[in-house]
Amino acid sequence: MRIDHIRNFCIVAHIDHGKSTLADRLLEATGALDSRAMREQVLDSNELERERGITIKLHAVRMDYVTREGANYELNLIDTPGHVDFTYEVSRSLAACEGALLIVDASQGIEAQTLSNLFLAMEADLEIIPVLNKIDLPAAEPDKRREELSDLLGVDPEEILAVSAKEGTGIDAILEAVVSRIPPPEGDPEAPLRALIFDSEYDKYLGAVPSVRVVDGRLRRGMHISFGAADEEYEVSEVGFQRLKRVPQDELGPGDVGYVVAGIKEVSHTRVGDTVLDVENPSPDLLPGYQEVRPMVFAGLYPTQSDDFEELREALDRLSLNDAALRFEPESSAALGFGFRCGFLGLLHMEIVQERMAREFGVELITTVPNVEYHVRLTSGEHVTVENPTTLPDRGRIDSISEPVVRARILCPADYIGNVQKLCHDRRGIFRGMQYLDLRRVELDYELPLAEIVLDFYDKLKSGTRGYAALDYEFLEYRADDLVRLDILLNGEAVDAFSIILHREKAEEYGRSLVKRLRELIPRQQFEVALQATIGSRIVARESVRPYRKQVTAKCYGGDVSRKRKLLERQKEGKRRMKQVGAVEIPQEAFLAVLSLGD
Repeated sequence: MRIDHIRNFCIVAHIDHGKSTLADRLLEATGALDSRAMREQVLDSNELERERGITIKLHAVRMDYVTREGANYELNLIDTPGHVDFTYEVSRSLAACEGALLIVDASQGIEAQTLSNLFLAMEADLEIIPVLNKIDLPAAEPDKRREELSDLLGVDPEEILAVSAKEGTGIDAILEAVVSRIPPPEGDPEAPLRALIFDSEYDKYLGAVPSVRVVDGRLRRGMHISFGAADEEYEVSEVGFQRLKRVPQDELGPGDVGYVVAGIKEVSHTRVGDTVLDVENPSPDLLPGYQEVRPMVFAGLYPTQSDDFEELREALDRLSLNDAALRFEPESSAALGFGFRCGFLGLLHMEIVQERMAREFGVELITTVPNVEYHVRLTSGEHVTVENPTTLPDRGRIDSISEPVVRARILCPADYIGNVQKLCHDRRGIFRGMQYLDLRRVELDYELPLAEIVLDFYDKLKSGTRGYAALDYEFLEYRADDLVRLDILLNGEAVDAFSIILHREKAEEYGRSLVKRLRELIPRQQFEVALQATIGSRIVARESVRPYRKQVTAKCYGGDVSRKRKLLERQKEGKRRMKQVGAVEIPQEAFLAVLSLGD
């Protein structure tokens, strides 16, 4: 295909604005799929994606389109995830395109992630084609939403396309706009090979299979390739493009989007954003923008049965083959035994991994409290990174503790401004600005510590706005604050799985709430169980689980009182010995209670 007849584009939208449905209609209109293979959300192949109605894993698909004038065009659609956790993958996908369809729900209007992904597309210098979707809904306000989009993008309202992906109306106009408005890719077929990796998956027969966009040169079967960030060399055994299944080709040229099979053993060698190079004629210039994907949220994963540790290790190994962003390393806990410390891109990523572990591998898990990465500056001048609260150095050695801060963008109806502001201020938020999008909707900008939003912030935000609020955030910086580690002692022994780093102002209240909840959940023993919340050596809260008590004096029907006293003393001594050797089993509900604290 001539390079001027290639169009590479993606779809940018907020969750549930009809992105996957529109992709279905485009595939139907171009004949990429026959009616037997067609189903709803056809590009969302994962069971979880179909259940939740969101795109978790991006997909690339090639379509052949014949214009009204009879010209043939190659259209490459890259369907990207819209959630904030996967922002880096989205940015690399956008780098593989020249244009983007901006989809906005005609009834709901512009949302937080609409803006976030729009700004990413603008940074990538993409041609934006605005599209109003769901115009068939009774609540749709196409004229009002067209005016919003026109003000946001600074375009003529007549350029905004109105479609209904569900009904299939306006699809031809989108295809014509893609051909006429999106510029063709640029590239030199005679230059040294440079191809951008924008996705990668693991096939148990073929190894890691990266999805690439060829920028310069040609990618052929039989050539030897290497990568900019991995010192490895492989021979290409197959190249081609995706049409829901792999279609082999002789070569991929500039502007083409496809896949490479080269017997790559590890998906970590094909990192998103890296550059594919020709070993015999390597390009001196790598494609810009590559960076290591860094986890933002950390949690411990432990099997409910200690015998399942090896099954958990195998499940994480297999899962990481298709998820290069998942990081894990072994760790042990006095309360939970052996497990793994895992790093995730965000809360949705963590939730997806847990769900897949349970469904695909049948592993039942206990998850510790999610926390973020802290930067600790010691009095000696040394800097330490802390991912697990139990590894925090002694207070006397710490000069300062810095936590990650994010810039949060919250869109909500104007009626709920008070609720949102109260929630943000309760979570140590710093107000940065407010802007009315129209008479009924407002955008609030806050700086928030990431640790304050990783647990239940999103749920509280939805509850306080009756489900209307939309949240998007981006990492800002690490900022020092008065942070301390709160420990929970069980009969004087610290339970490391309950340890947490939080702000000093909130530590006492959190400790009191937690020991009260644990008192209700930890089963009674034959001896008293003391629960204490401590900050360093200072106890800030205490509760006791009352022991079972046998009426040892029931058989005494009179006589001297010393008989009763002797029996009670013997019982007291027995309980004292039992407390020294007895072990308190902590039920799984107690660990879940930490996650739901404050509900």
